[in-house]
Amino acid sequence: MMSFAQWGNALYSGDKSYPVVPKRKVFVGVAAALIGVAFVLSAAIGLNASIEFTGGAQFDVTRVSDQSEEKASDIVTGTGIVSNAKVTKVGTDSVRIQTESVDSQQAATIRDALTSAYGVDSADVQSSTIGPSWGASVTSKAAQSLVIFMLLVAILMTLYFRSWTMALAALLALVHDIAVTLGVFVITQVEVSPATVIGFLTILGYSLYDTVVVFDKVRELTKGIYDQKRFTFAEYVNLAVNQTMVRSINTSVVALLPVGSILIIGALLLGTGTLTDISLALFVGMIAGTYSSIFIASPLLVLLQERLKKTKEHTESVEKDRARHVALSKGDEGASTVKVAPVRPGQRLSNAHQPKRKKEHR
Repeated sequence: MMSFAQWGNALYSGDKSYPVVPKRKVFVGVAAALIGVAFVLSAAIGLNASIEFTGGAQFDVTRVSDQSEEKASDIVTGTGIVSNAKVTKVGTDSVRIQTESVDSQQAATIRDALTSAYGVDSADVQSSTIGPSWGASVTSKAAQSLVIFMLLVAILMTLYFRSWTMALAALLALVHDIAVTLGVFVITQVEVSPATVIGFLTILGYSLYDTVVVFDKVRELTKGIYDQKRFTFAEYVNLAVNQTMVRSINTSVVALLPVGSILIIGALLLGTGTLTDISLALFVGMIAGTYSSIFIASPLLVLLQERLKKTKEHTESVEKDRARHVALSKGDEGASTVKVAPVRPGQRLSNAHQPKRKKEHR
């Protein structure tokens, strides 16, 4: 059994290869299905939007001995002002109660009820109110930020790689990352806050970075591809994916360790409302981004590139030339085996083969 380093070297040299691009239709089909399921769940169940998006009133009570959600809810609904309340534990001695919008007099009544029921000072009960117009403005700004990010990515990728197929493949991979992360938030019903939007933009940048590294290797390997008839565009892209696979895994593991720690601390120690929203978005998004840069972006690139006339004709030419060589080399073992690998460096020549310095005559 080879070590991780040996496995990485085998992938880079081409001695070992995983058929990511040859199975491109399977990976793209699975990604499309995941995107569809995520948006269906989002429409059917809905996100657990925070008060910043929906508007309402929030009450924070500190230095409490009982963090029971049922107790806090009963206190607030017992005032008769609101019919329901959402309670969240914060840290080890605080609770946060969110309700529908109330006026200042109603908010004062709820604060007094919380102060009396928990036996704390009035300074330990803080309240804030967010109007529905402000919540709608936050939602609009969040959507605008995602759209602007996508447009800038499309322009940047097109200018950097000078290829619209790479830009489109990268954007579609980002849609997959958004959909998967969105689906996880719908299923878990973790609160979506402005911090979650920040996490979304962060994971999109991370995923884009990973995709750019893979595409940069693709550009390096496919430079002058139409001047040769040994290998197809798809085979070179598959080599690029395998060569960058170890790097993508290493980068992801290093990034996931601190994010996972924040997620565990936020969910188990500080309460579900603290750090969980952004850390969950980062954790899920990084995993989805690593997956999409390897198994979605590159296969999509090949599917788009093969629709171009020049690439299609080159692929057909390579296959015809390869079939002709196989037919002429019958009985030659390995003649029909296709292996894409970089050129291996030669051995060092002896000193006798090194260039000699001309002697100056005086």
